Amino acid sequence: MNAEPADQIRLLDVQALDVRLFQLAHKRKSLPEHAEVDSLTKDLSQQRDLLVAAQTQASDAAREQTKAEQDVDQVRQRAARDQQRLDSGAGISARDLANLQSEVASLAKRQADLEDVVLEVMERLEGAQERVTEITGRVSALEAKLTDATARRDAATGDLDAEAAKVTKDREVIVASMPSDLMALYEKIRVKQGGVGAARLYQRRCEGCRLELDMAEINEIKAAARDQVVRHDNCGRILVRAADSGI
Repeated sequence: MNAEPADQIRLLDVQALDVRLFQLAHKRKSLPEHAEVDSLTKDLSQQRDLLVAAQTQASDAAREQTKAEQDVDQVRQRAARDQQRLDSGAGISARDLANLQSEVASLAKRQADLEDVVLEVMERLEGAQERVTEITGRVSALEAKLTDATARRDAATGDLDAEAAKVTKDREVIVASMPSDLMALYEKIRVKQGGVGAARLYQRRCEGCRLELDMAEINEIKAAARDQVVRHDNCGRILVRAADSGI
């Protein structure tokens, strides 16, 4: 393949832009903010799950307290009615009186037991509410941290994307005036050789694989026409000759 020496030199400009695009993509992918956002998102999800569980416990305890207080109130009302009958004594036989006295005593014990239940439920409700408050605080703190980390990540990626867009535009301008067959060869080699398709021949050394050319290959390149596209025997990359190539 033949290509004007100037086009071969400009191929190095394209290569430099491709290297920069690779660097920008790698930097974008490796931003520490990505890991920070992922970690905070995971922590926030866990805390939100804990918050839902704590809120459920608090809600259940509140219902239990309402039910227990209703039970106490029902027993209290029944005991009050029985006590009124005892206090009046009207039309009550000795047997009924004894039964009423027994029931009042039983209701008093039942009320005391239920009041203990109310106290126990109230303690659980208080603990659940405190846990809700505690976890809510953690959720709010994590949300603030996540918002900050996300903003920093978006700002960093935005800067990198803007530079990548400029580099891409610069590349398009150069490629538009390059021979299509030369670019096709370059792209094929670049994909195969880890992103580097063309390299400068500097002081008899390929700057793509960093190996020095042997004399046989140097002589072949010396004998090649200036517009001939030469490739390194070792790595297969296009070798671009310049004044400092050492040949």
